[in-house]
Amino acid sequence: MTAETDRPDLPEHAAVRALADGAARAAAVVVRTVHDAVGLAAVADFFSDVWQTPRSTPPYPAEVLHSLVHAGGAVHAAYTVEGERLAGACVAVFGPPAAAAAYSLVAAADHGVGYAVKQAQRAWVLERGARTLRWTFDPLVGRNARFNLAKLGATGTEYLVDFYGPMADGVNGGDESDRLTVTWDLTAPRRPYETADRNAAPATHAIGRPAAHPVALPAALPQGTPMAPDGAPLARRSRDGRHVWCRVPGDIVALRAADPALALRWRHAVRDVFTEAFAEGFRATGMSRDGSYTLTREEDTPA
Repeated sequence: MTAETDRPDLPEHAAVRALADGAARAAAVVVRTVHDAVGLAAVADFFSDVWQTPRSTPPYPAEVLHSLVHAGGAVHAAYTVEGERLAGACVAVFGPPAAAAAYSLVAAADHGVGYAVKQAQRAWVLERGARTLRWTFDPLVGRNARFNLAKLGATGTEYLVDFYGPMADGVNGGDESDRLTVTWDLTAPRRPYETADRNAAPATHAIGRPAAHPVALPAALPQGTPMAPDGAPLARRSRDGRHVWCRVPGDIVALRAADPALALRWRHAVRDVFTEAFAEGFRATGMSRDGSYTLTREEDTPA
C-alpha cells in the first residue's frame, strides 16, 4: 500500500508528523520504525519483560515481528534520547477494508511514552491512506482505558468474551481474557486533553460522585442495580437511558496476583454490564480519573 497524498479527507501529512514529533520530544524519546533482526529481537525482549514471560518464550517472537514487517506492517519503537534504551513499542498491520483501516496488534511503553508511540503509529497509518486504527485491551485495566478513550479519543466498539482463552503470562495470571476493541478515527478533531497534565483531562463520571458535566441520575439505587464484588454499586444508568456508567477495580493486575478468585468475580460482573449494554447499542466513550467507564448509546456517540 502506498501513501495517498491526494485524499482531501485525510489530514496534512506535515501536521500529522509534527504532532508525532512533538509528542516524542515531550516524552524525551526518539520513535522510529524497526526493520533489522537485532532491533526486532530487542522489541521481542521488551514485550517479554512487560508481560513477565521468559525471554525464551516471548508473547511476540522476533521472527513473527520480522514477518509482519515483511508483509507490509510496521514495528515502531521508542528509544530514550540518552543511552538508546528501549522505552516503548507497538506493531501495526493493515486489515479489512485494506484501503481504510489498520490494526494495532500490540503496544507497550514506559510511563509517559505511550502517547508518543501511538502518535508515530497514527502518522504511519495516515501516510499510507488509511483513516482508522483498531486494537484490543483488557477492559479491567482502568489506566489503559483512560489512555485509549480519554487521551487518544478512541471509542470502544466491541466487547469480546474470553478472546484469547486463559493467558498464563505474569500480567494476566491465567485470568479469562475478555477484551474491548477500540476504534480510533485518525482524522477526527482532537478532544481537549492536556498532553502534559493527565489531571487536566475531562472526567466522565464516577459512580456516587458529581460528574464534570452532570446528567440526570436517579436519587436512589433502582431495583436491580448491579453490585460489584466489593459490595458497592457497579453500574448506574441515567434517567434518560442515554448513558451507563460502570466502574472497574483500581488495580486489576495486583488484585489477580493477590486474590485470583476475586479478580475473576470482577471480570464476570463487568462482563455482564458491558455485554448487556453493547447489545442495546451502547459504546464505550470515556473513562474517569477514578475508574468509571462512560457508555453512550451509539446514536449519541460523538463523531
